[in-house]
Amino acid sequence: MAKVMVFQHVPYEPLGTLDPLIRAARHRIRYVNFGRDPNEQPSLRGYDGLVVLGGPMNIGQEANYPHLDVEKALIREAIELGIPILGICLGAQLIASSMGADVRQMDEREVGWTELAPTPAGGADKVIQHFGSSEMVFQWHEYTFELPSGAELLVSGQQCHNQAFRLNDNVYGFQFHLEANLPLIQRWLRLPQHLEELGLEQAEARIESIWAQTLYQMDRSLALSHQVFSQFLSLLPAVKAQQVFFHR
Repeated sequence: MAKVMVFQHVPYEPLGTLDPLIRAARHRIRYVNFGRDPNEQPSLRGYDGLVVLGGPMNIGQEANYPHLDVEKALIREAIELGIPILGICLGAQLIASSMGADVRQMDEREVGWTELAPTPAGGADKVIQHFGSSEMVFQWHEYTFELPSGAELLVSGQQCHNQAFRLNDNVYGFQFHLEANLPLIQRWLRLPQHLEELGLEQAEARIESIWAQTLYQMDRSLALSHQVFSQFLSLLPAVKAQQVFFHR
């Protein structure tokens, strides 16, 4: 059984489809909720995996969100210890920034379903190999990352080129939200701050369009999510089968 630490920043960005997969593998989850306790100082001692989730804050706002520096220090420590890491959206940007790579604002926010493709390195990667030659994946971000030194680009897009990377053999950063399921996307499309980001006058029309795409794309997204995240979780220590002894 593995112990997995999860950095969460806001209640509306949870583990999503990752949660039942982690629990089905009988791993233990500990949430570090920086939104609830921004001054928390967690320790990685005894943990076998780290998942860093998304959030509305951005790299460059460390003065307002000091926990971002705490997270980056812990990410560097986890990398040194060889602990598998998965970063999603802000989480991927935190990994990149922690390793000295630039994270910057994009010219235009990327929201909704976008077409992504694996690179040759992605096609050979044990986690990303489940991507087809073209996949529609859900997005909600306005920042992008450069690749950390030594990292390999695994997935690329047209509007935002760098979409997923691997550092070493067990550190993954995903810009996209493969963990998003129907209830989660429905929630995101009704958040006041997200309505403002969509543009209040155009919000309803954009919501209808995104939701229609969501209903069309979700089956494939859930299948891909299961394959990709299951493969990442295989990097964690497995639960040993219980031995049963029979007495005569």
